Amino acid sequence: MALKILHTADWHLGKKLDNFSRIEEQIAVLQEIVELTQEHKADVVIIAGDLFDAFNPGVDAVDLFYKTLKALTNNGRRPVIAIAGNHDSPERIDAPDPLARECGIIFIGLPNAKVPLFKTPQGFEITKSDYGFIELQLYNNPTPLRVIHTPYANEIRLKKALDTKDKAVALSELLRENWQDLAQRYCDTKGVNLLVTHLYMLQRNAQVLEEPEGEKTLKVGNADLLYTDIIPQQIQYTALGHLHKFWQLGSLDKPVVYSGSPLPYSFSEAGQQKFVLLLEANANQPICYQKLKLQSGRQLSRVKFTQVEQAIEWLLANPYHLVELTLVSDTFLKADDIKRIYQSHDGIITIIPIVETNELQANNNKQIVNLDQDIQGLFEDYFKQKYNGQVPNEQVLELFNEILH
Repeated sequence: MALKILHTADWHLGKKLDNFSRIEEQIAVLQEIVELTQEHKADVVIIAGDLFDAFNPGVDAVDLFYKTLKALTNNGRRPVIAIAGNHDSPERIDAPDPLARECGIIFIGLPNAKVPLFKTPQGFEITKSDYGFIELQLYNNPTPLRVIHTPYANEIRLKKALDTKDKAVALSELLRENWQDLAQRYCDTKGVNLLVTHLYMLQRNAQVLEEPEGEKTLKVGNADLLYTDIIPQQIQYTALGHLHKFWQLGSLDKPVVYSGSPLPYSFSEAGQQKFVLLLEANANQPICYQKLKLQSGRQLSRVKFTQVEQAIEWLLANPYHLVELTLVSDTFLKADDIKRIYQSHDGIITIIPIVETNELQANNNKQIVNLDQDIQGLFEDYFKQKYNGQVPNEQVLELFNEILH
């Protein structure tokens, strides 16, 4: 009987796009994840790090997080395993652990943590636990689930957690030895064997994957990159967090997968389809999974126009987008035009004005600055030199004089 496992990551609860709150979108997409979990009758949910966007998340983000996890557990029947990512405070993730276990939630904040043995009345039991490892037995499925878990930590913290005294040893080698030791002791062919981690992992001699724009770069000290060939052979599926786009690494029979974030969190993710992944896992067999599309959230769009009227027409036609708008022209935007643009749409995150002047005009406007003139004249000369001969308009001069006085 196959185990159904839902893999998600990088919720980044509380994250804003510049100053634009995404909490309503996060409420909607997490409710969608709960509904997909119920619809597809998932036995287990795995959240592979970056649960929050900040070490000290706001009250609304914390409230949404715990309500969602409680719904996912289905009153303790379904185990939910959540590990810390590089945006999370591991101590904060671990803090509610005793209460969470009563609800069927397994928090793993620190690397090489040892989860206490426990069971829920209706759902499952932790039958084995070691530093960096747990085995779960569901009451409605005879196949045990083994999970080697490594939350994010920097190189120093990871080496300390893995109890190495050799500071010169490469982190990749240390992780390989630790994972291999756990796999040899606990991951035989009679159960489903997973690795869950929040680390930047690549496939050797393959494409280097770009980290999300605006994301904290996840480099583990000065250590070498981590490659998929350090994963033990016993592992049937590796659930990764960190990259916001879905990626599959590794072989088809032993996938190593970034599930991606449930919402696009930067304009570099504009146009990306977001997913959660549903695994069907049997002991000693290749794991199959399907991508379940997420529909919630506002689409991110980077658009460019040369006319204000064109921009406004597009904005009115796409009211639910969040927009990075670039306007290219040979003059500076007027205050009235900026006002009209913002009045036409509530999701404009930023406006980027690009003033283009031809090279001949720019060369003709180069001149020696007269240092004997008044401050406004100096400002106008500076402005023309700075912006290729463009003369400051009335609104710019009014703003300059307001600041000056």
